[in-house]
Amino acid sequence: MTLYSQIKEDFSNAYRNDPALHSVVDFLFNYRGVWAIVWYRLSHALYLRGYKRFSRILSGFSQWLTSIEIHPAACIGRRVFIDHGMGVVIGETTVIEEDVLIYQGVTLGGVSLINGKRHPTIKKNAVIGAGAKVLGNITIGEFAKIGANSVVVKEVPDNATAIGIPAHVIEKGRCKDPFMHNMLPDINKEMFEYLLKRVAVLEHVLREDNKEVLEQDLELEHIYETFIKAMKN
Repeated sequence: MTLYSQIKEDFSNAYRNDPALHSVVDFLFNYRGVWAIVWYRLSHALYLRGYKRFSRILSGFSQWLTSIEIHPAACIGRRVFIDHGMGVVIGETTVIEEDVLIYQGVTLGGVSLINGKRHPTIKKNAVIGAGAKVLGNITIGEFAKIGANSVVVKEVPDNATAIGIPAHVIEKGRCKDPFMHNMLPDINKEMFEYLLKRVAVLEHVLREDNKEVLEQDLELEHIYETFIKAMKN
């Protein structure tokens, strides 16, 4: 596929992924994620041809224009869409396959200074939520989804959802709608809810002997076991 064809596809991909795009004016002035990908395509082509210094200058110019930093040595596949894009950072040895969706504030970074592969690999059709940090030479599987503001330092399998700091896989199975981040569970809230209810039960036991306490205790144990099972996945 030629460079021109890739850039043309990137432009049309914006219309496919964002229903808020209504005009050419909107596209020219409000879709910095698309323009960052286009500048990346140009600087990457120069990088592969040995013009590394000039490619870095061009990527720096793109960063100044878009507030998105993409190293020209990174490998980015077709139809990758960066939505809004402010603050996105994509490191040198990052590999992003086709049809990946990336939201604002995402970092695809490294955790070491060694030479070689030190940034993540994002497989086809993955979704990286706003503010998420994916760090190190790890793989995010096909159709995987990373929740907003999660910090991912371990592999995420295909068709899985990972959330939290550090991120844990809490659900497996392909998500029908990758845009529905509001449907992700809040594991911290569930854990605090369990602890508060547990304290209430214990306080009640201290006050008086009540038959209802046993039933409440069994219910809380079930909640706790479900939480621990989710953490181990």
